[in-house]
Amino acid sequence: MAYIIPSAEPFLFPGTQKTGCLLVHGFTGTPKEMRWLGEYLNKRGYPVLGVRLTGHATRVTDMVRSRYQDWQASVEDGYHLLRGLSDQVVVIGLSMGGLLALLFGAEFPVAGIVAMSTPAYLPPDPRLNRLNWRSLFTPLIPKEEPNGEDWFDDEAWRDHISYRYNPTRSILELERLLEKLPGALAQIDKPVLLIHSKNDHYVPHDSMPRIFDALTTPQKRMVWVEKSGHVITRDADRLKVFEAVAEFVRERDKTA
Repeated sequence: MAYIIPSAEPFLFPGTQKTGCLLVHGFTGTPKEMRWLGEYLNKRGYPVLGVRLTGHATRVTDMVRSRYQDWQASVEDGYHLLRGLSDQVVVIGLSMGGLLALLFGAEFPVAGIVAMSTPAYLPPDPRLNRLNWRSLFTPLIPKEEPNGEDWFDDEAWRDHISYRYNPTRSILELERLLEKLPGALAQIDKPVLLIHSKNDHYVPHDSMPRIFDALTTPQKRMVWVEKSGHVITRDADRLKVFEAVAEFVRERDKTA
């Protein structure tokens, strides 16, 4: 029996261009949510690696045991692997993956950063009070939209893979990552592309403008899409997302 959920495995596509693309999925998600984007970039010659964050794409109990440092280490491992296939790396993340991309880019010599559907903070929720205590008695919190209400592409939603629950202990780890974000945004001196959907009901709508305003790098850009929910790499407006990311990577590749 496979340990990793079938079709949710990490992936590596060698390429001919100088710039590698490191793809990082989101909280409770899997590399699958980044695969279409990876295939799109690889068809344009870029080496692509889609990492699997510790505790993801297996069993939700594995995620409960993981810590935010494990997720950061997964990104770092992927970066060093991809550097063996490329002269420079653009790190590209979705949701928590975008958060990890920003934190990573503040400390490592990347060519650029793409953060999609990335939270600047967690929205108010009474279930998030006293998470340490709650995690002992309520280890798993059911997701609020299990039936695809946040999706525009029904077929893509039915094919999507993620845990059905948010591990309470892991939400605390996500909060600890978010606490590091302001300091990281002030340190980033690389080009940054931010993408968000106006119909994302999972991450607060003002997250992208907040992140944009806090970035001190002058090379920054925001892109809005509309016909997508939170998982913009798989929803109806995904081609607009892919084109924006590919253009960003192409500009970075010219400087390699």
